[in-house]
Amino acid sequence: MGESAVLEGSAHKLGDHVNTDLIIPATHLVSNDPKELGKHLMEGHDPDFTSKIEPGDIIVAAENFGSGSSREHAPLAIKGGGISCVIAKSYARIFYRNAVNIGLPLIESPEAAEAISQGDRVRVDLAAGKIEDLTTKETFTVAPYPAFMQRIMDAGGLIEYVKNKA
Repeated sequence: MGESAVLEGSAHKLGDHVNTDLIIPATHLVSNDPKELGKHLMEGHDPDFTSKIEPGDIIVAAENFGSGSSREHAPLAIKGGGISCVIAKSYARIFYRNAVNIGLPLIESPEAAEAISQGDRVRVDLAAGKIEDLTTKETFTVAPYPAFMQRIMDAGGLIEYVKNKA
């Protein structure tokens, strides 16, 4: 597996039904630049969110993360803000697809999402299907990313993956 197979960062805990308007408010949809969108990540939920994150940090959420509109800007803002992956109990389907398309790893684990606390240090091994809460020493097993999905993540998303195969 590639370099993105193991991710580590501090957890930023969110609740149920975090929709795309909370992730990136519509007023910022004039840009498709991930870095620009990332400056406004979670502004609809917490205007100071970006001041609390470091590159590689992990969002941990509850049910139906990414619900709402089908805009691709939401996963772009997450990736552009420096978040390495999202762990949630469940995802809105279109959000999940958009995240794969841009190379943002999403892990579905109700157990991990429930157990991980705000600020915990978390390590995710996509290839092994393992989530470790380094703060509490708890380990959670999830389905590992299939090799083709890992290649998409390593390439930075579906478009880059296809470009590299051509």
